Amino acid sequence: MYRTHTCGELSMKNTEQDVVLCGWVQKSRDLGGMTFVDLRDRYGLTQLVFNMDTNIGLCEKARKLGREFVIQVKGKVRERSNKNLKMPTGEIEIDVCELNILNRSEIPPFTIEEDTDGGEELRMKYRYLDLRRNSVKKAIILRHQVAQEVRKYMDSIGFIEVETPVLVNSTPEGARDFVVPSRMQPGTFYALPQSPQTLKQLLMVAGFDKYFQIVKCFRDEDLRADRQPEFSQIDCEMSFVERNDILETFEGLTKCLFKQVRGIEFSEPFIKMPYHEAMEFYGSDKPDLRFGMKFNDLTELVKGHSFAVFDSSEYVCGICAEGCSEYTRKQLDDLTEFVRRPQIGAKGMVYLRYNTDGSLKSSVDKFYTPEELKKWAESANARPGDLILILSGDKKKTLSALSELRLEMGNRLGLRKKDTFVPLWVVDFPLLEWDEEAKRFFAMHHPFTSPNPEDMQLMQTDPGKVRANAYDLVINGVEIGGGSIRIHDAEVQQLMFKVLGFTEEEAVKQFGFLMNAFKFGAPPHGGIAFGFDRLVAMFGGQDSIRDFIAFPKNNSGRDVMLDTPSQISQKQLDELHIKVESKK
Repeated sequence: MYRTHTCGELSMKNTEQDVVLCGWVQKSRDLGGMTFVDLRDRYGLTQLVFNMDTNIGLCEKARKLGREFVIQVKGKVRERSNKNLKMPTGEIEIDVCELNILNRSEIPPFTIEEDTDGGEELRMKYRYLDLRRNSVKKAIILRHQVAQEVRKYMDSIGFIEVETPVLVNSTPEGARDFVVPSRMQPGTFYALPQSPQTLKQLLMVAGFDKYFQIVKCFRDEDLRADRQPEFSQIDCEMSFVERNDILETFEGLTKCLFKQVRGIEFSEPFIKMPYHEAMEFYGSDKPDLRFGMKFNDLTELVKGHSFAVFDSSEYVCGICAEGCSEYTRKQLDDLTEFVRRPQIGAKGMVYLRYNTDGSLKSSVDKFYTPEELKKWAESANARPGDLILILSGDKKKTLSALSELRLEMGNRLGLRKKDTFVPLWVVDFPLLEWDEEAKRFFAMHHPFTSPNPEDMQLMQTDPGKVRANAYDLVINGVEIGGGSIRIHDAEVQQLMFKVLGFTEEEAVKQFGFLMNAFKFGAPPHGGIAFGFDRLVAMFGGQDSIRDFIAFPKNNSGRDVMLDTPSQISQKQLDELHIKVESKK
């Protein structure tokens, strides 16, 4: 063995022991008669001491060590005279008697420190060095811990982990597929799975009534902080269950993870909120409930007073920011500019100050009397000292813009605390959404989502009003998981395909294998998929999932370390019968 101990385990109980350590040189300090070296490995940091008085040659050798040299040292554990109680090994040091350089290192392109001087692109190019930094290393270890807790819990309640194929068929709905050409079947392509949706349903038909896996999924879509082209999800499916069975099972998993990973216990059941309520009061199907500011519909109160902006608007709505009546004109102008950003799309903002002395001041004073403004305040449950912010326009766009404004105010007021968690289930989503350009319905989740049994009669008469037997787990404004009860009846599945505009031939071509399977006794079943990367990032207190993935892609979908995607040789293209044409 190269070492007897790691750099994170020695303490006062090991004093006077002879030990062998290996690791990377974090830094060294030359103090004349003595040289101190901090040695680092995955487990921690240990201080090494080289004494000029006892071994001149060894001390001079130590002085030539560079950052990130890989070394082995032998020595005796001593009590430190100048203790550092902030680190686990801070009471001891190693009095080194032998030093072996196992490998030298070039000067790293950035400092391997928490406050590194490396930008993100540089750190991604040298990701194997970035992973040596303590915060990034901890993120990867956290990911491992969450994965182990998931597997332990799922095994404890009878679930079986089953691997599904990575080379599958392309699906017509959802995000864009990554496709893989087949050399053995020229002109044909595999697709990388966006999720194992149909495969896990087939496992239910096969009789594996409790399935899960932590699985890689792939979607060729635009990226952002919580999205990567390849990502992991906790994929789950159960047979002979109804919606509440699914919610109870995976609420249990979520509570277990919070307890084991963060030491947080939830004693009460998670909130259940219908989709229409989430949209009406928060403008989002993933509301952040760490703070209030519920929407207040002011449409009827504000119309008919010669203020053209409100009179011409389909919808007028506001939020009440507690204790913000002292906001300056500059702060209000800044908020107005925020909502006018193209990605938010509001044309402007109206405010109403409810001053601490009980007086009211609004940006539209000349159109409304104090008594009328008081009704606004009462409607919004405002109190002296509060500020009401109001947007108007098309209802759908206004709800979306006001949702962004609410979150922005939550950030500015420090209400979105990283160590506070408020989970909820959003239920009763619409089954379908109408695409005006395509002139057809699309599945809001996927084509295998079961309609709410109470709405089944509407499938042929008014499909836009049908609710899905679906649910999302939302925590702090982030969709952590989503799923549904599936269609298990072949006739209902065919009706769904018909409503979605599939011809019988198209349905058979795309999903014939599943429809055939349903002919052989498909059980009632349903499931859920958790965004594993998002879940781990949330436990780690971050919005971005990148630091919790060992080798992530950048915003352009590139791996700058591997320099991919990249071109392939002409020989490979010829074998695949592919011709690449330059873009005109």
